[in-house]
Amino acid sequence: MSTRASAASVAHAGAGSDLLLQMDDVVQYFTVRGRGFFAKKHTVHAVDGVTLSVERGETLGIVGESGCGKSTLARIAVGLLKPTSGSVAYEGVDMWEKSSSDVARRQLQMVFQDPTGSLNPRLTIRESVAEPLRARGIRDVDDKVHESLDLVALKVEFADRLPHQLSGGQQQRACIARALIAEPELVVHDESVSALDVSLQAQVLNLLRDLQEKLALTYLFISHDLAVVQAISRRIAVMYLGQIVELAPSAEFRARPLHPYSIALRSAVPVPDPKVERQRARIILRGDVPSPLDPPPACRFHTRCPAVEDVCRTEEPQLIQYRDGHWARCHFAGGFDKVMRPVGVADPGIQGYGS
Repeated sequence: MSTRASAASVAHAGAGSDLLLQMDDVVQYFTVRGRGFFAKKHTVHAVDGVTLSVERGETLGIVGESGCGKSTLARIAVGLLKPTSGSVAYEGVDMWEKSSSDVARRQLQMVFQDPTGSLNPRLTIRESVAEPLRARGIRDVDDKVHESLDLVALKVEFADRLPHQLSGGQQQRACIARALIAEPELVVHDESVSALDVSLQAQVLNLLRDLQEKLALTYLFISHDLAVVQAISRRIAVMYLGQIVELAPSAEFRARPLHPYSIALRSAVPVPDPKVERQRARIILRGDVPSPLDPPPACRFHTRCPAVEDVCRTEEPQLIQYRDGHWARCHFAGGFDKVMRPVGVADPGIQGYGS
């Protein structure tokens, strides 16, 4: 039986008593102005009522198309952006409470998408990796830099090279080393492997798993690539136009996603068997993603949903728990066996959305 969600219940979904990061009803709007002196101001609904928690030691993956608000949420999580409304707490302490926010932020680090852009081209790798410690006033950092580089399998001689003298994979390892040198508890990865080719992605993902086990790290892992998110995450949250539309344990999400957008995403994940992949049909969503300047009323996915009904255009669905730890924002969640089955796929449990 499904149950209607409250902000507090969703925040604790899938999490035990050891909560590390908690976001409650987080909203982030940006005001933009069109061209021209007399142009009107518009509001970008980047994040709109997101409630999530991250438990110590887990990896929570967030997936969605470009422009859905993933990167904005990442910046809110580490305290780079103050939300328009809602709260962000680290170990129960408000991130924007002046008396304790600095202490909380020291336990948070972020690895960005583009390693070339996030490394200062004029600084050596040694200087870049040491930046978090120097920002705290620590000057004798060479031993810590070498230790951090060793953790990510970068040779010590790379320390005195400039970023352009390293490959893309080596640059990203240096960025991970820079995040780890501060000894954080939570590391937010914002598309941290998307700029790498597939073989390098696999290497970095294996490295992240090893580091998580060795250093007892917690990850918030953000990507537009569902296959990558599924490979590393314990729980998966799906975002669409600033909202969470599904939240589930990874194994449960693989077996049976409930939201039509999630089903479409799952159908697009390649199958490693070439024979199966050639014969497999996909669910193609029609139309473009609506603008966050003017999101659709009621259900935000209704303009592209193959299973849309009249109620979807008039009534906003709530995030509801359908199974233990499995939440979805849809009036008809889980009822898409026929409507959402790709053409040519006889058994959705094998090749449609259950594979």
